[in-house]
Amino acid sequence: MKFETDLLILRPQDVDLKYSPLRRSIDAGTYVLGAFNPGLARLPNGNLLIMVRVAEALRNPIAGTKIHAIRWDKDGTYKLDGYSLEDVNAADPRKFHLLREHNETMALTSLSWLLPVELNASGTEIVQFHYDKIIAPQKTYQEYGIEDARITQIEGTYYMTTCSVSAERHSTTLYTSADGLNYSLQGIVLDHQNKDMLFFEGKIGGKFYALTRPLGSLYFAYAPESPYHAGPSINLAESPDGLHWKPVDEPCIRPRKGSTSTMRIGGSAQPILTPQGWLVLYHGVEVSGKVGIYRTFWAVLDAEDPTKILHLDDENPVLEANPDWTESLKMQMYLSDVVFTTGILDAGDQYIVSSGELDLACRITHIPKNYFTY
Repeated sequence: MKFETDLLILRPQDVDLKYSPLRRSIDAGTYVLGAFNPGLARLPNGNLLIMVRVAEALRNPIAGTKIHAIRWDKDGTYKLDGYSLEDVNAADPRKFHLLREHNETMALTSLSWLLPVELNASGTEIVQFHYDKIIAPQKTYQEYGIEDARITQIEGTYYMTTCSVSAERHSTTLYTSADGLNYSLQGIVLDHQNKDMLFFEGKIGGKFYALTRPLGSLYFAYAPESPYHAGPSINLAESPDGLHWKPVDEPCIRPRKGSTSTMRIGGSAQPILTPQGWLVLYHGVEVSGKVGIYRTFWAVLDAEDPTKILHLDDENPVLEANPDWTESLKMQMYLSDVVFTTGILDAGDQYIVSSGELDLACRITHIPKNYFTY
């Protein structure tokens, strides 16, 4: 479906790498592989903030007989680690697999950090790049970068979840802020691989609630008559303080037989409360090639008991990738058919939605509230 306001607000070339945290210790040439998947919040001054994931990559990762990965070190500097080309599969420009490890192991030719960018109140113009507020690795569990911020404001505090990547673990980390712009790291809140933790925008029964999406390499089969496919699903967790989380026993949104979105599903934008219940935007992935086709879908959960799904539409996507916008960026593209929604805000008669387009750029869409009626 086409919406009246739907645009790319930020592209890789808009990011000035002279402010990059990597400049402190790496002389090798780098470029912005992608500036995408922006968390979204409204600042106290009424403007919007997008927290942009900047994937900064080595321009020439291969030197001689070695390919290199970027890593933050506990001494506070960035290193280039070299691996023999004979020992890796480097078919993907973003990463390479180490062939001699007994477990599937990869390293990255890029490292992600977070850039706060202030937009006007409608999200249609850039007001300021806050390079002085960059969020970069500061713990060893972030040695390969910080990815995919999601921001939720609850009772005056901004809670921002991120995915921290390292050899130690692939975890969800939490930052908090009083003003939406200056964030403090609170540490790891989910110790397992979970890329889509989203705080609900409000408490239920005095508790924090969140969507989670744990990953694994093994899934067990549903009964043959079940309407669901095995695979990653969107789960729920609850917490007394936003730091200590217990998974909710009941399942939430699962990949459904008959839907195209069976390769993977996961939470996209933070759940927000509407007169109908908790509105959830989530991504569903159709099997296609290695990465799949990412689209945004929606569901409504009961306001008092979010384990109850009141409505779910996994057939008619809210958003799909728009190839017309990225035509001018085709020389930078390494993916296609990917839109990855990461934030939503109430703006009166409409919602402002932020997304990543093709793991390359940031997208802003205004969606009328009546779109989500059923």
